[in-house]
Amino acid sequence: MMEETRARTDASATRAVALEYATVFAAVAEALAALISGALASSVALLSFGSDSVIEVLSAAVVLSQLRSMLSGDRATPQARHRSHRLVALLFFALVGYVLASAIYALSVHLRASENALGFVVCIASCVLMPGLAALKARTAADLLRRGEGALARLVMLDAKETALCALLSASTLLGIALTALLRWWWADPIASAAVVYFAFHEGLEAWKCSTE
Repeated sequence: MMEETRARTDASATRAVALEYATVFAAVAEALAALISGALASSVALLSFGSDSVIEVLSAAVVLSQLRSMLSGDRATPQARHRSHRLVALLFFALVGYVLASAIYALSVHLRASENALGFVVCIASCVLMPGLAALKARTAADLLRRGEGALARLVMLDAKETALCALLSASTLLGIALTALLRWWWADPIASAAVVYFAFHEGLEAWKCSTE
């Protein structure tokens, strides 16, 4: 019975590893496209979106290190779990700071973004892909929780929320650049970039709270 439970736990962890690798691949492509298109178009929303994708890569790397340790038979120490949750929290807070600073700057200088086809494509692709990845991660986290891997389950769930946050930011970015292109509302671009601040701050606080448990 114990061997069967262990096998199921390992299967959940293996599935989580595959999802994290998929996230890294998608987020790297997303980050490059968003940052390049954002720089070309002077779009704060796209640059913020690209920065969030970079943070998503780092978050996935943190989770991957924990999962690989588990599968190799090395149980993470409470100190290692503490550091992992703290790092994820700090990544969320870094995103909040960057998005706020960029939005305030763009609004203060009336920065006008130009149209960029690549920006539309990457946002639409993220809106399609990232919600599915987030849902699969959340389901895997629930499986790990049922197998008694509470700390690891919380870390995977936090990463699932970061992926969901990426989907939210892609939708708000798409709306902002669409309004800027179609209606010439220059302020829509930086306002769209700030739409994610509340959610990112909330998830950062949750990650920080997990690190103290």
